[in-house]
Amino acid sequence: MTSDMEELYAERLNRYVTAMRNEKPDRIPIRPFVAEFVAKYAGYTCQEVTHDYEKAFAATRKCAADFDWDAMVGNMVYVWTGLTQAIGLKYYGVPGIDVPPDVGFQYREPSEEAAFMLPDEYDQLTEDPTAFLFNVWLPRVSSDVSAAGEPTSYRNNLSFLKGGMAMLQYFSAFPGQGALLRSETGTVSAISGMLKAPMDILADKLRGYLGLCRDVLERPEKVLAACEALMPHLLHVALSGVDPEGNVPVAIWMHRGCVPFFSPRHFETIYWPTLRPIVEEIWARGHQVLFYAEGDWNAHLQSFAELPDGSIVYHVDRADIFEVHKAIGHKFCLSGGIPNYLLCIGTPQKVRDYCKKVIDGVAADGGYIMDASAIIQNAAKVENVRAMTDFTREYGVYDSGPTPGEEPETERASSTDRDPGAGGPLLPREPKVKPGACIPWEEKLKEIPEIPGDKELCRRVWEDIDALAYTYIWHCLLSF
Repeated sequence: MTSDMEELYAERLNRYVTAMRNEKPDRIPIRPFVAEFVAKYAGYTCQEVTHDYEKAFAATRKCAADFDWDAMVGNMVYVWTGLTQAIGLKYYGVPGIDVPPDVGFQYREPSEEAAFMLPDEYDQLTEDPTAFLFNVWLPRVSSDVSAAGEPTSYRNNLSFLKGGMAMLQYFSAFPGQGALLRSETGTVSAISGMLKAPMDILADKLRGYLGLCRDVLERPEKVLAACEALMPHLLHVALSGVDPEGNVPVAIWMHRGCVPFFSPRHFETIYWPTLRPIVEEIWARGHQVLFYAEGDWNAHLQSFAELPDGSIVYHVDRADIFEVHKAIGHKFCLSGGIPNYLLCIGTPQKVRDYCKKVIDGVAADGGYIMDASAIIQNAAKVENVRAMTDFTREYGVYDSGPTPGEEPETERASSTDRDPGAGGPLLPREPKVKPGACIPWEEKLKEIPEIPGDKELCRRVWEDIDALAYTYIWHCLLSF
């Protein structure tokens, strides 16, 4: 990396971090979450960037270089359909196969009758979530994986071999992509780590939305117990991917836990009590969480205001960003608020006018990051995205800010020594199997008559390899 590029990277990192700490940088950072738009700009189809992640990486770097953005996600077209097909996942419509090649991948939610988890299986999920995912959930969502008790098959065995190796290959490619974004374009990686709310997991991948709507009325205690059982595992996965420097946030993609999908009562009794402790624990470890609030979550701003100052960055989608600013802008950095429809069917002048309105209304004292309301797909016009970028560069400059390259002065949460999943205030109950493990070493040890050599070495290697299987199944659930 040249010294000029390293200086640019340090300047952008400082700008981005300062804004996220709800302070005033030298100018407003630009961090667009661009997905299929990068394909359009780079001359690829949606099929190409969804099925070939190297093309998605290259398209992302081209956008980073040409648009001069401060921060980006290494690949916002995150679901690699080459991987989902290796596993045999049934719930995606793949561009070029199930849908036209220039349509983004589609999630196909099953009917209530064909849900991936049945209403009488809550106790089984709560007892051991990892075992449930392997034994019950995966055979239902995969066209190749055999159910427990069924004969195995060639395709069953291949799905684990190909899926596991593909996931390892894909995840191992991201550090290199981040390094290229840094060295070639001076662009900061926008997020690090993955989180979803327990109740969103039930709605998205297990019971389905309609099934969960019925469950919160007919068996709310089962829903709550399942969410509590998922908590330590979701925390573990989130912490396993955090930025070790504590600069960029863990992202949580917030889906259907808000009004009008669920009532305020169910948000207050199930959704929030099982999400808030996870966020607070992540903050206690020195990491922010980016609340990517898809839809309109304004009905719940009072609950979000209960979180410690600076613990989250709040992204505004369909909600009124000016109301959000009044309610929680004094506590947290905001991002987004530029309507996607404007980027798709508006004119560059209308985009500039709206950007000015948002900057004037919420960004005067810092603590704002420019972005569209939702993930930018290939319907957005290039000239409108450029108008959003160029106007912010010209207009979003502060009179004073931290010296470029200087670390922002920020009060950070103190770290704790408590391991995730080790019990304590975060966990309503002790998990049967600790997060990060499928078959605990203590269980495996019972099968070994005697270890004449280094017992600690055997334990360490067993747990390291066992954790790879844990990572596989939980990222199948969370990421793919």
